[in-house]
Amino acid sequence: MVRQSKICLLLLGISLNLLLSSCSAIPISAEIGDPPPILSQDELLRPYITLGRITIVREVYFTDYAIEPNLQQWGMQALRTEADKMDADAVILPEITSRAITIVLFPAFPASEYRASGVAIKFK
Repeated sequence: MVRQSKICLLLLGISLNLLLSSCSAIPISAEIGDPPPILSQDELLRPYITLGRITIVREVYFTDYAIEPNLQQWGMQALRTEADKMDADAVILPEITSRAITIVLFPAFPASEYRASGVAIKFK
């Protein structure tokens, strides 16, 4: 009986190890580090090339508790995350705005549009 328990625990441990090590649902980051910083024009001391313009738009209907209350913090983090996907070294010229919009359906309801944009750059 003890032998069967040990074998059962061993098989369970092996199965769990295989399940967790091959599961793609568990996020495993290949790169360790912070996303690129957001730099002001004064901090640009080296020549760079422009990779592209980043724009993130989020429409929120009624209220959205998932979005951070600090709009600037959300925008900066969103820009840095997208720049990291582009393999950029930094983001310049950040703009973070919000505006109230009204969705005209019967009945009309309020919504907000959050927009973050910037330019992704790579140093030469």
